[in-house]
Amino acid sequence: MKRVKLQEIVIIGGGSAGFAAAIKAWELGAGVTIVEHSTIGGTCVNIGCVPTKTLIRAAQTYYQRFHHNFDGIDTRPGSLDFNKVIAQKDALVSTLRREKYEEVLDSYKGMRYIKGHAMVKRDGKDRITVDTGRETLQTAKLIIATGAHPWIPPIKGLDKTKYLTSTEALTLERLPRDMIIIGGSALGLEFAQIFSRFGSKVYVIEAMPYVLPPEGEEAGNAIAGYLGREGMEFFAGARINMVHYDGKYRVDFEMNGEPHSLNAEQLLVATGRRANTTGFGIEEIGIGIGKKGEIEVDQYLQTSHPDVYAAGDVIGDPMFVYVAAYAATTAAENALSGNRQVFDLSVLPRVTFTDPQVASVGLTEEQAKSQGIDYKSSRLDMKHVPRALAARDTRGFVRLVAEEDTGRLLGAQIVSSEAGEMIMEATLSIKYNITIPELAAQIHPYLTLSEGIKLAAQSFERDVSRLSCCSA
Repeated sequence: MKRVKLQEIVIIGGGSAGFAAAIKAWELGAGVTIVEHSTIGGTCVNIGCVPTKTLIRAAQTYYQRFHHNFDGIDTRPGSLDFNKVIAQKDALVSTLRREKYEEVLDSYKGMRYIKGHAMVKRDGKDRITVDTGRETLQTAKLIIATGAHPWIPPIKGLDKTKYLTSTEALTLERLPRDMIIIGGSALGLEFAQIFSRFGSKVYVIEAMPYVLPPEGEEAGNAIAGYLGREGMEFFAGARINMVHYDGKYRVDFEMNGEPHSLNAEQLLVATGRRANTTGFGIEEIGIGIGKKGEIEVDQYLQTSHPDVYAAGDVIGDPMFVYVAAYAATTAAENALSGNRQVFDLSVLPRVTFTDPQVASVGLTEEQAKSQGIDYKSSRLDMKHVPRALAARDTRGFVRLVAEEDTGRLLGAQIVSSEAGEMIMEATLSIKYNITIPELAAQIHPYLTLSEGIKLAAQSFERDVSRLSCCSA
């Protein structure tokens, strides 16, 4: 019979959310136990943010050897050692997993980490227990941070093919000659550009009328245009009928009522992720589950069981690692100190790490209109930003959406080489009710891309093409 150990808080999941919750709970003085059945570090460091972003930069470096806008610089084609690129990516993942998880764990004295498959149960007195396979933990509070897995749509024939998900795409040993990607949101576009820039012919199929649907039609069409110029082909508004494999993959689909087929050496399914909520007994303690399999939580991240909280990808969209970390610290604080902190995503920046990047926060024009908001907007093409001119990269634009009467900033969409580095100014402006005149009057350093925010704010009232450099 397994010995029962009393715990103040148990966290199921050893990824970004699990560790963030554990650290906050430890800082609050609680005894903490993390239970994880898979690889420490979870999605982000192992198969998510870290490996994809390093491959994005590697592909960009390789691509820019042959494609740049500067005269007098001779670039010569060179060979690509794809295996070495993957090996360097793997080395970085191993290093960060060790430094940011294993060694971090060691630095918190008294924090326990158990490698095992957790099963949640009730004891005879309706208290929560977690069976790890080695021991049974009785806990006052439980935080579920079990992450998510790739979601595969019910496409005819797909279950009979050995397709790739993002996990397998990161471990390919050979660069495919061509690849079909099902899914044109952030993940699909990032992988499309990685493989295209390394030399694969890439086709992207998206069910919505434009790619990157969460960012709106303007940004979606813009990024499809820029990536299309690099050789990627996009099929938006498509309905897939069937997938075949007979040595090569074939995808049959319809667009505008017309039949189409694509053939490729590899098929990547990048259609989103779903929460990991099965196989560890949460049904037994009455945890509510949503339509997409996510754990339902309230504004304090408390589940339908008063002693159970959840955080990270397991509570559903938006599945960003920084949202997971924020949710986890909020859940830990509420579990241990009472429900004081509200989980607030009303001002959430988003970044798609293509080149150019797409970043946004707040409302798009379409969203403002659908909500009946009286708004005004401006669009500044990057060709008006001196830093973009100096870098000879004027792709993209800054779109600002503001409340008509007050001038308060409501939203921003940016397509630019470093849009992710620009979006926080707009985020803080929305958070703290900064108006367009205040943004326009703020001093910005010259020859920075963030000056584009100021110029976009000025363009509500002025023709910025008629301004000299550094005009106030």
